[in-house]
Amino acid sequence: MNRRPGLSARLKLTISYAGFLLLAGALLLAVVWIFVLRWLPEINARSIQRRVGAVIITGPNRSEVLRGFAPAMAMALAFLLVFGLVGGWILAGRMLAPLTRITDAARMAANGSLSHRIRLPGPNDEFRELADVFDTMLEQLQSHVTEQRRFAANASHELRTPLAISQALLDVARNDPTRDQGELIERLHTVNTRAIDLTEALLLLSGADRKNFTGEPVDLSLIAEEAAETLLPLAEKRQITLDVTGEKTQTFGSAALILRMATNLIQNAIVHNLPDGGTVTIHTEPRHDASVLRVENTGHRVPPELLPTLTEPFQRGTQRARTDEHAGVGLGLAIVHSIVRAHDGTLDLTPRPTGGLLVTIRLPSEPQAPPPAA
Repeated sequence: MNRRPGLSARLKLTISYAGFLLLAGALLLAVVWIFVLRWLPEINARSIQRRVGAVIITGPNRSEVLRGFAPAMAMALAFLLVFGLVGGWILAGRMLAPLTRITDAARMAANGSLSHRIRLPGPNDEFRELADVFDTMLEQLQSHVTEQRRFAANASHELRTPLAISQALLDVARNDPTRDQGELIERLHTVNTRAIDLTEALLLLSGADRKNFTGEPVDLSLIAEEAAETLLPLAEKRQITLDVTGEKTQTFGSAALILRMATNLIQNAIVHNLPDGGTVTIHTEPRHDASVLRVENTGHRVPPELLPTLTEPFQRGTQRARTDEHAGVGLGLAIVHSIVRAHDGTLDLTPRPTGGLLVTIRLPSEPQAPPPAA
């Protein structure tokens, strides 16, 4: 953006310091003028000649004092001006040094270097607070950019797999006309369906954090029942028992997103379960100022070190039991985490001692007030 040149902040502060010092000196001299010189008599030769008797002059008259005082006053004001400019320039430089460091860090960030931190030393003043806020912003921005790059790389890798399989199937159909076309079409349909599911999951994940939905009252107990009913055929096929309990639990948010959240949780609990005879328990309850949804499933033991990776995109938890048919796209819990975060809730993952996982979600029971404007 082109702007006309202007004075720097340091020069403006220097002129302000010097001007203030010069004004203070002028006021001080004015005080001397008013309250000291006014008491000196104005005596001249004519007034002395008209007087009768002896005249004794013990000091200079007002005119003489003014003739001697005026040059000294001018020199004092000139000294104050020079002293104010030099001292103001030095003081302004010292005061603006932290701002220079912040500017350099901002320039480095604009050039793509997000790893630099200001780490401004000194007392907790306005510049220190600004530097700390800027460091926090850089840290969050670096984390977000790193996450987005990793997400883009993983998404490209995941999308490349079904596309490569589709290309291979098409090459087989073209090079071997005698091959069973029905089998190729069925396999191609399966691969294409997986690619569509992955694309839809990516779109949902990219928009879940934006909070661009219209909030409305939502009953978590009804959402849990609807999700369990939808996934009942999958549970019966894998011989998993679904148990939905709890009471009316009111929250506020997007009914569609919350339903997707519950569906992903329950599907994840069914897929990552025992080969047969496992259970999935879904429970809802109001608790203080939060609405709680718990999904607990049986299964193999989950290592504690695996928990932090489960909500990351494309982390399927390779040590957890699952079938190839319902391997998913690795975005189930990542989408759940994004939806919970968009609703200002919390997501807790706890491994069960006997195997399986306990997922606890807490959502606000009332609409959250927007933060006050700064």
